[in-house]
Amino acid sequence: MKILKNYTSNRHIVTAALIAAALFIFQLPVSAVGYQNDTTAVAANFGAAKHIKAGVLNVGYVEAGPANGQPVILLHGWPYDISSYSKVTTLLAAKGYHVFVPYLRGYGSTSFLSPKTARNGQQAVFAADIIAFMDALKIHKAIVGGFDWGARTADIIAALWPERCEALVSVSGYLIGSQQANRAPLPPKAELGWWYQFYFATERGQQGYQQYTHDFARLIWQTASPQWHFEDSTFEKAAAAFDNPDHAAIVISNYRWRIGVAKGEKQYDAMETKLATGPAITVPTVTLEGDANGAPHPNPTAYAGKFTGKYVHHTLKGGIGHNLPEEAPEAFADAIIEAGQLAK
Repeated sequence: MKILKNYTSNRHIVTAALIAAALFIFQLPVSAVGYQNDTTAVAANFGAAKHIKAGVLNVGYVEAGPANGQPVILLHGWPYDISSYSKVTTLLAAKGYHVFVPYLRGYGSTSFLSPKTARNGQQAVFAADIIAFMDALKIHKAIVGGFDWGARTADIIAALWPERCEALVSVSGYLIGSQQANRAPLPPKAELGWWYQFYFATERGQQGYQQYTHDFARLIWQTASPQWHFEDSTFEKAAAAFDNPDHAAIVISNYRWRIGVAKGEKQYDAMETKLATGPAITVPTVTLEGDANGAPHPNPTAYAGKFTGKYVHHTLKGGIGHNLPEEAPEAFADAIIEAGQLAK
């Protein structure tokens, strides 16, 4: 049954109860977490990333929660990083979930095992990376959630590997695309929203992103979440992940592949052919959208039919923008729990 409802989210900072939960989960001394800047304090709980060799990558990731808890994998987007999930992770770990938050290729401490591996950013490769990550950690099945690139990756996992996806939480819904579909021109106003996609298609754009990565990312944060007044420290913590030596190459490859000016790798051709058909997602799903998302995104009514299993949609009120897990962590954590309940 398709349900479309409004979900009112408060945007107050996490309370002392959440801080207490964080202290318990991560076993930090009280002095390690202050109350003067809650966002920074909770994000700091991630600490140093762990690493595991998975597929072509050495994946940097954080985890929290009991080892015997329901596995949850949370995927970030561009230009963001794992810190988007710091509060969500604390909330879910306190509820007994075993949460994993990996850096995508080109971000943070995730690195390629070989300098010969193509720095490929096509959509299918991120999903293949996460399946390899799950295999390396012996995670047979997980609730998978994401936003931006992470939502697309989560959608692809649910579509191509439903046996590995217990349930799905996807911000902005169904984001699987194809080069063929992307050839069709959009109305001018819609094209304007993708200005950076066309900028990245040029040599000037590639050089510009490499030279002004942090400034570029901050601009996207501001335009994609126009009502989110984030602290400088919040942005700087995430921006450190863009210092990865492969970051610019992966970003440029991703956007060039989307509009057909860059080729993917042949080993993913069969996957992309299937994805280009717009496959239905059968796993239990909760989709989310913020009422102030300034980034290009589909209308929830346009993708509801793509989810043919148990399905619920929530539109979050209160000025919630594109970085939804960080702007509305309680609502995102609730969606993960709700998706898991749908799967029962």
